[in-house]
Amino acid sequence: MADSAHFREGGCRCGQLRFRIPWPPMITMTCHCTGCQKMTGGPYSLSAMVAGDAFEVTKGQPVVGGLKGDEIDHMFCPNCMSWVFTRVMDGAFINVRSPMLDDTSGTEPYVESYTSEKLDWVKLETPHSFEKFPELDDYTAIIQAYAARQD
Repeated sequence: MADSAHFREGGCRCGQLRFRIPWPPMITMTCHCTGCQKMTGGPYSLSAMVAGDAFEVTKGQPVVGGLKGDEIDHMFCPNCMSWVFTRVMDGAFINVRSPMLDDTSGTEPYVESYTSEKLDWVKLETPHSFEKFPELDDYTAIIQAYAARQD
């Protein structure tokens, strides 16, 4: 196993749910969809994507809430109800809510999605912006470009 310098930890508001992820993530993102606005109570959600098999819950047991199904599950702390992460594609990828990290440095979004539903007054400067979600074929190039920035 890699040393702790290659990981970041985080958790929910009350501390009953904790996790650990490899760092850097595959990509950092902002989603402006109205669903994320309602889930966060803010203008967008922020996330860092990691491979599902590299994500580890180290304390507590998350519960499913919000969207749930074959492709996506929003995961919450059962005590404080913080939206901590999202399982994507049956857990192949995990989108950790970036503000849940203990150390949020380097989490500025690289991609913003659902700009078609963005609040008019929100102005972000991201290298990649999409009216909806990027096409699956676009993710490979975006992830490679993000990784190149980390070198």
